[in-house]
Amino acid sequence: MMSKTDVIIIEDNELLRDSLKEAINKSSSISCINAFGSGEAALEFIESEELVPDIILLDIGLPGMSGIELIPELKKLSPSSKIIIITIHDDDENVFNAICAGASGYLLKDLSSNGIVNSISEVMNGGAPMNSHIAKKVLNMFRDQNVKSSGYSLSDREKEILALLVDGLSKKQIAENIFLSHHTVDSHIRNIYAKLEVHSRSSAISKAIKEKLL
Repeated sequence: MMSKTDVIIIEDNELLRDSLKEAINKSSSISCINAFGSGEAALEFIESEELVPDIILLDIGLPGMSGIELIPELKKLSPSSKIIIITIHDDDENVFNAICAGASGYLLKDLSSNGIVNSISEVMNGGAPMNSHIAKKVLNMFRDQNVKSSGYSLSDREKEILALLVDGLSKKQIAENIFLSHHTVDSHIRNIYAKLEVHSRSSAISKAIKEKLL
């Protein structure tokens, strides 16, 4: 049997913390045993137990250390853990700063149980759940730094389509935007996925951001 994805939750709202834990434990592939009301308590436990969770669900607005301050400390103790921000509002600046600090994505606290489980699975498969506005801000930051990437031999057209995927456009919208047929766009997207060695839109966007492809 495959082992379950191990998740810990750091959230000061007890009701929400318990709700998240319950939603996760309904999944056959994901498990949450440990949940904490503060970052300090989580750090102490992770260090003392030498805990290495697969996923850390992290609230930004914690008492004491904020979620953003906590990210580098969590990374020191458990560098392989993937951190997903949980937030009440789609707060661009906070989520943007968290992603820059090393978070793998974010989800809204009012997301459905299925949405929570799907977001965790998405991150485990290399994706990065975030909205298109934040994705663009991260890409613009890297552009401003003039950091060069390998490029993965993407053609100019493929880079154009990848940028539109990051902008949140559907295949149909991309086709209309650049005056190509839906089938041609679909073919370009398959080529992009093959070159980036990914299998989904979210994974392609994640790679574009992390490796500064645009």
